[in-house]
Amino acid sequence: MAESEREIVFIKGDGIGPEIVDNSKRVVDAAIEKIRQGSIKWVEALAGAEAEKKSGNRLPDETIAAIKRCGVAIKGPIETPVGKGFTSINVRLRLLFDLYANIRPVKYVPGIASPIAHPEAIDLVVFRENTDDLYRGIEWRYDSAEAGKVRNFLNSNLGTDIEDDSGIGIKVMGRAKTERVTRMALEYAIKHRRRSITVMHKGNIMKYTEGAFREWAYNIAKTEFRNSIVTEEEVAAGASRNGKILFNDRIADNMFQQIITRPGDYDLILAPNLNGDYVSDAAGALIGNIGVLGGANIGDRYAIFEAVHGTVPKYAGQNVANPMGMLSACCLMLEHIGMESVSLMIRDAISATLKDRIATRDIARFMGTAPVGTKEFSDAVIDRLGR
Repeated sequence: MAESEREIVFIKGDGIGPEIVDNSKRVVDAAIEKIRQGSIKWVEALAGAEAEKKSGNRLPDETIAAIKRCGVAIKGPIETPVGKGFTSINVRLRLLFDLYANIRPVKYVPGIASPIAHPEAIDLVVFRENTDDLYRGIEWRYDSAEAGKVRNFLNSNLGTDIEDDSGIGIKVMGRAKTERVTRMALEYAIKHRRRSITVMHKGNIMKYTEGAFREWAYNIAKTEFRNSIVTEEEVAAGASRNGKILFNDRIADNMFQQIITRPGDYDLILAPNLNGDYVSDAAGALIGNIGVLGGANIGDRYAIFEAVHGTVPKYAGQNVANPMGMLSACCLMLEHIGMESVSLMIRDAISATLKDRIATRDIARFMGTAPVGTKEFSDAVIDRLGR
């Protein structure tokens, strides 16, 4: 049961963020009022361009303090430049609050045009390790003194042959970080009655990082969850599944082609940070629109929920953005704080709205119907709450 009033931080973000966050909050408030289960007190905090304009800092200390106090936040998309400029606020938040699991459910939404023949088979969850791997940001520009020192050390002491015009990045894969995200994935799979867990890795090439991720994940599954799992190898040798979770692995490039050709075979994908980033967007593309997906960033003490799409600045302020990704993030947040019935009501209302052929233009064009705006779509969802 949720607390009588729960404080939740909201960060509007950049681009279309303010529109989708504001409208999603309206839907959540309306659902809570209708179902009368607890209440939410929204606490605004700034990050991104607006924060920099007001305080000179894209992630102010006040925002960090608010998240620490409340423990849970929702966040609109925040701009990250490519190849230059400031570092990703999204990555900084994940590292700062040790949000080590990125969880992205991907399920087909009827009415959306998909590039594959049977998108209705897609109902999977991507578990992405969120704080390790190349996203640690340990890298140096090719012409920096630091890159020169690293190249010289590696070439002189470890027998490498790195060219002088090479930038350097360090891929870090830790055992403890792999083990804890594996535990969370297994606990999630048991709670939500998932059929299988597939470890996605490139361990045939990166043997001591991604290969180690695979090894450590199997070890946790076999030693700590032995009564709940059976490996694919054991089944091939004659073992019975007997209601257990099938635990297997796929090499990353093979994983990509299999989720396209055989999407129904995969149920929960567990991956290191970079692979998880890739495959979660690829899975979203299979249902035809990544903009309808939300994601959860969860650690042992804090959680931040977000729409998984970008800032789309060219549509900012035009009342055309689809709020479904942010609404999905809000539903994940509601489930996290114990308001599952409110989340279900919102999801049912979204389905009813689409069934009535009411959609923003990114989806309406496939339905052959006139599009509605961000606010109007949200109004339609509110009208269908509890029907």
